[in-house]
Amino acid sequence: MRKRTGTDYAGPSGDELLRALAALANPHRLRIVAALAGGRNYVSQLARELRMSRPLLHLHLQKLEAADLVVGALELSEDGKAMKYFELTPFVFSLTPEVISQAVRTLSDERQRTRSAARRPEGRS
Repeated sequence: MRKRTGTDYAGPSGDELLRALAALANPHRLRIVAALAGGRNYVSQLARELRMSRPLLHLHLQKLEAADLVVGALELSEDGKAMKYFELTPFVFSLTPEVISQAVRTLSDERQRTRSAARRPEGRS
């Protein structure tokens, strides 16, 4: 989440808030966030811990990454195998009527959000 400068409001924009709330409005993604609260982990291990297929896990991680709630990094293991690690980004949400009112003022219109979502790579919504 970006912090606003030059104004009294330092909360998420309307679009950022919508992405974060949509990303967190899923029990699988909540479980992923809870699992990553203990520290970063690589996809295969995370999938085993959550008893979730890797393709399904990737789909949910992409949604969380698009909302800036997690970040992924590709690393090489000692034996040269590529491993994708994910970790939480620092975030705090304080939802009050005032925060929502401020965020709503920065919402892009529905047509812009639809066009923007259509331009994202497959699997990122």
